[in-house]
Amino acid sequence: MSAALPWTPDAFATEVERRSDGCMILKPLASIAPYPPRLTDKLVEWAQRTPDATLVARHNRDGDGEWQRVSYAQMLSHVQRIAAGLATYNLSADKPIIILSGNSIEHLTLSLAAMWIGVPYCPVSPAYSLVAQDFQKLEYIFKLLTPGLVVAFETEKFSRAIHSVVPADCIVVGDTRIKGRNVMAMDELQQEPSSVLESLHAATGADTIAKFLLTSGSTGAPKAVITTQRMICANAVMVRQSMPFLAETPAVLVDWLPWNHTFGGTHNVSVALFNGGSLYIDDGKPTPAGMKETIRNLREISPTVYFNVPKGYEMLVHAMREDAALRHSFYKNLHAYFFAAASMSQHTWDELDALSMQELGFKLPMLSGLGATETGPSVTFTTPAASRAGVIGLPAAGNVVKLAPVGDKLEMRARGDNVTPGYWRSPELTAAAFDDEGFYKLGDAVRLIDPVDPTRGLRFDGRIAEDFKLATGTWVSVGPLRAELLLAFAPYLQDVVIAGLDRDYLTILMIPDVAACVSAVLREASCGYDELVNNLKLRELLRERLVAHALRHASSSTCVLRAMLLPSPPKLDIGEITDKGSINQRAVLKHRADCVEMLYQDSPPEHVIVI
Repeated sequence: MSAALPWTPDAFATEVERRSDGCMILKPLASIAPYPPRLTDKLVEWAQRTPDATLVARHNRDGDGEWQRVSYAQMLSHVQRIAAGLATYNLSADKPIIILSGNSIEHLTLSLAAMWIGVPYCPVSPAYSLVAQDFQKLEYIFKLLTPGLVVAFETEKFSRAIHSVVPADCIVVGDTRIKGRNVMAMDELQQEPSSVLESLHAATGADTIAKFLLTSGSTGAPKAVITTQRMICANAVMVRQSMPFLAETPAVLVDWLPWNHTFGGTHNVSVALFNGGSLYIDDGKPTPAGMKETIRNLREISPTVYFNVPKGYEMLVHAMREDAALRHSFYKNLHAYFFAAASMSQHTWDELDALSMQELGFKLPMLSGLGATETGPSVTFTTPAASRAGVIGLPAAGNVVKLAPVGDKLEMRARGDNVTPGYWRSPELTAAAFDDEGFYKLGDAVRLIDPVDPTRGLRFDGRIAEDFKLATGTWVSVGPLRAELLLAFAPYLQDVVIAGLDRDYLTILMIPDVAACVSAVLREASCGYDELVNNLKLRELLRERLVAHALRHASSSTCVLRAMLLPSPPKLDIGEITDKGSINQRAVLKHRADCVEMLYQDSPPEHVIVI
């Protein structure tokens, strides 16, 4: 049994054009609904309609222990006053704002103020300042964007990066002073709105650049994706049409996803703001330490829709098994959950179904889709009836999708108001990203659920750039194989990295789910990563799983003959893992080439599992 929610059977009705060159064009029958030219127009609308409703809140754990809330009316006033101050500086697309720090009320206020006067901003992963061993990526970003103003709340944490990278003549806005550098408090920016402010705001429109979003840069320098007001607003209305319950009641989000990524910063912020909802900033994240904060927040605030990445759901499932209070609070008002950024393992999905049955008496809809930073981000969505592991659904209203043959796969390409005009100051990269019909090439492979009837939907088939050939010439499809392996090793692995390019057989590097492994083999509360990866009992357990998988998958393109645990955790500052917890296959293979060589030695070390 599942919840009765307002999806109609033809919600994603699609017409299909098959071409002689093997391409297919998938076009939704429904048109995209009208949308405003600017996201800030929705701030004005809700400030008038529901002025006292909470737009954003953040828990003050270190202060009075209460949620600090900002209403729509308060936010509009703050945004206009900050925008008036920003307007007195020489800021523009050529001299934008860079925000070094993470999600916060101040971050949202300043970003909306920048949008108000048409000044682009760029949220940068805090890890580039706080975790990175050097500042190469940060230096490249500053050279590419040439900012006129830099923002870093909790400024002291960012002092090393500010001194190393931020030009001396660049304004720094923050909340604490740092030695040897003038730092302006955000309140000092505030000025009374004037006719100049009105003129600047009136000059903005759908094609105004709202922000630059950075690609990960794991295989090269980061690219700055131009994100316009049209992209943001088109995506927001696509999401509402794809999740019709958003129009019925104001959404409540409890969300940790970083705003330097499109999922958190464009998709989720817009779900709240566009629909008159409330965004409760979750300072937790899916790590053993960070999850404690997420759980505490979810006990206090009951979301109406929940967005996360698969790793986050895995950890949430673990917490809800024995915590009735958490389970009740989480499901009390929930209409649906949604995941993106990686594939959800079936065992996690099954456990969520079981938990919702236990708490609600029916299976709560789990939704998903596929998109990219360059597509604002949404392209396809699932419905409850079509949603299952690996399925990405059909194009949302406003998107036209092309399935183009690339080798023996179909690459998904997209065209619509939500698609970027290109990469900032990178005309060659922009030209290469689009085909001759103006479709953006996502680099994601998909296949039809039903080869005869494309309207049944699409299934994710891996990243085209990740697939490779064995020495025999046999193609290895990394995405589907990865999903199979994670199911075979569940719940002990967070991810696997598949090796075998130009080799005779497949091998894998395994990234352990530390909590699950410790529980299985040590029966202790915690242990170090080094102790875990050298544990003989764990190694034998993983060997048994590998043998069982090999017996079921005898083909050279799916049979893995050797494996080893990654000797140290994947590193964020070299792109092996993102701050959302996603593993980059190519980056790990590049930086752990010595581990790959061990896997293929004639006499491998004892920590290599051989079958």
